[in-house]
Amino acid sequence: MDVEISRGVKDIISKHTSGLFKNTALEFYGIKTAKVKELINVELPIVKVKDTSMDIVFLLEDDTLLHFEFQSSYKIDDLVRFLDYDVQLYKRYKKNIQTVIIYSSDVKNIDDYLEIGSPLYYPMNIMMCKRDGNKIFSDLEVKLKATGELSDIDMQNLIFTPLMQWDKTNMSRKDLAVKTLEMAQTILNEDKRHICMASAVAFAQKYLNKNELSKLLEAFMNTDLGTMIVGKAIKEAKKETKIEMAKEMILDNKPIDEIMKYTKLSKKEIKDLKQQL
Repeated sequence: MDVEISRGVKDIISKHTSGLFKNTALEFYGIKTAKVKELINVELPIVKVKDTSMDIVFLLEDDTLLHFEFQSSYKIDDLVRFLDYDVQLYKRYKKNIQTVIIYSSDVKNIDDYLEIGSPLYYPMNIMMCKRDGNKIFSDLEVKLKATGELSDIDMQNLIFTPLMQWDKTNMSRKDLAVKTLEMAQTILNEDKRHICMASAVAFAQKYLNKNELSKLLEAFMNTDLGTMIVGKAIKEAKKETKIEMAKEMILDNKPIDEIMKYTKLSKKEIKDLKQQL
């Protein structure tokens, strides 16, 4: 399976993921900020690094930005890169920025800040090695079996259990992510179920390699949300094909009735395309 998720699929996953954090404060991390207003997609082509896309940026209700990064190792160069991101963010939005770096359980020791002369960079560091994945997962499993429901904080705990410290399992991080997805499917409330499943996949993209992510996506596409997303993506792809066909027929000066017949687009849609061209 191609790991590159289509834009339509990414949009749906982003929508559900932002919904999780909009519904609750970020107590999971011990972060005290204003509530999340929306998830914003940021591309900063000015930053000359291999990956110019930051992990996650939220716009908060107090008009500040919350920038998340996920790391499975600790390097000074990464802190320099995140600082560069924040500078570019500020230049674009002119808003104060709080950066949160979530380190997987592989990372045990880090520096609290980056000092490069006059500039001092103080991100908030979350150490997942201090969280007991076995206990948290087991407690959530018991709660789900008893009630079929999880709170928003419970859901945040669930989707991040693969990054926590696990002392009594031989499972890989990919296996833990699949297990998390399977548990999320048992949530009775459909909205919460979809939010939790989409969030699990969204964040797994930050810590799994391509082969591992491919296995997780195979499991995800067999869920009710995955089936819905595939259907939507196929529908959007067909619509794009019809639009491209209509454009070619317009450029060939074909009559509107003929274009409608072959593309199944409405008269208004074709007139709008004609005006754009």
